[in-house]
Amino acid sequence: MFTSFITRHWFSPAAIEIWSDNATLQAWLDVEAALARAQAELQIIPQEAADRIVTCCRAEGFDHDRLSQEIAFTQHPFVPVLKQLEERCGEPAAGFIHWGATTQNIFDTAIALQLRQTHAHLTSTLQRCEDHVGRLAHQHKATLQAGRTHGQHALPMTFGFKAAAWHAELRRGRERLVARADGAFLTYLGGAIGTFAAMGGKGRAVEEAAARLLGLAPARLPVRSSFDRVADYLAGFAVLAGTLQKIAGDIVFMQRTEIGEVEEAFHMGKVGSSTMAQKRNPSAALVLVSLCRLLDARMPLILSSMVRMDEGDSSATNVSDIVVSEMAILAASIADAAERVLGGLQVNEAAMARNLELTQGLIMSEAAMMQLSPMIGRHKAHHLLYEAAQETSTRGTPFADTMGNALKSVELADTRLDLSPSAYLGEISEIIRDGSSDAELQP
Repeated sequence: MFTSFITRHWFSPAAIEIWSDNATLQAWLDVEAALARAQAELQIIPQEAADRIVTCCRAEGFDHDRLSQEIAFTQHPFVPVLKQLEERCGEPAAGFIHWGATTQNIFDTAIALQLRQTHAHLTSTLQRCEDHVGRLAHQHKATLQAGRTHGQHALPMTFGFKAAAWHAELRRGRERLVARADGAFLTYLGGAIGTFAAMGGKGRAVEEAAARLLGLAPARLPVRSSFDRVADYLAGFAVLAGTLQKIAGDIVFMQRTEIGEVEEAFHMGKVGSSTMAQKRNPSAALVLVSLCRLLDARMPLILSSMVRMDEGDSSATNVSDIVVSEMAILAASIADAAERVLGGLQVNEAAMARNLELTQGLIMSEAAMMQLSPMIGRHKAHHLLYEAAQETSTRGTPFADTMGNALKSVELADTRLDLSPSAYLGEISEIIRDGSSDAELQP
């Protein structure tokens, strides 16, 4: 999927590199090197053997074709790697490789290394997305726009209010990932079932030392059947995808021909259709929606792979080993796509002003009701304005006229109501100001 000539440009090159075969092999070897160094520090294996293992733990020179063939033949994903590493190290160092560890220890810890790299790329990209949206919120804090509920005009607002809501949710999504990262990027070196049985009473110390060398946290209770901490972190990807799919959907809606309130970046040569030359589709936003759906569809696999039989179950880890990498690439790709969309978004203030007038004043019906309520009660005001609004909708008569007739019926013909959209924005200015720090919303 990630290398298709049709969709290759959708996916983050940085994330694809982090999860490439060569980078994955190197992550495995980095864990083996850290294990050897930690065990040498604790005098479990000779220092000379650890030095040799560390020197040989470089992915360069490993025969990938041979690895692939031998993995298929042995039906084991790591023993052929160990075999080549043993050949490179020679005796006696070869006898101290992988001391007291099991394959899932290496894989789970390597995944933590790769997730940490992905996390760094993802969060820095999300920060730039926040910066783009923060500028939009600041620049358009007074740009009037129709607020909509259920696809219909509701109350007047500003585009800055919508952008500030995007900004706040993006910030929460990034902060959620940061908060979950410390509990997800862990070193798992407990051995066959997680009890450190093969490390002579020094297993927890080995895990602590290896964690320090790798820049991870120790799992402390490295039970192979526990996957909740990684699943919890990945759930943050799914929540983030929900936020960005919603934002992309807003943009697609607002770029409709009949609405035209925003438009994603366009350049000559960008084609909307092979037959309709006029099309300027929101293609980048639609790709963003697609990426979010692709990620969302994988979350149930992550949750199901938490269910692991006994103290080890490859039917679950086989799934997670594949899906974690896919979700990581998709999450980074989602952030990259969002940066492209948000960084180039064009706002059409004139279209927003035009659309605000489409209902001939109906968008101000609540404002009229709240001004009348102290005079005749909210319930009577609502009933009166409901009938006036339906007449406007049915006959096309301006709301000010139908409302004027309604006011005469209750002897309020001389009442003057303020039906200016700019006068019924509630606390939008304060919300935009207080919802994010001033620095975040500066141009």
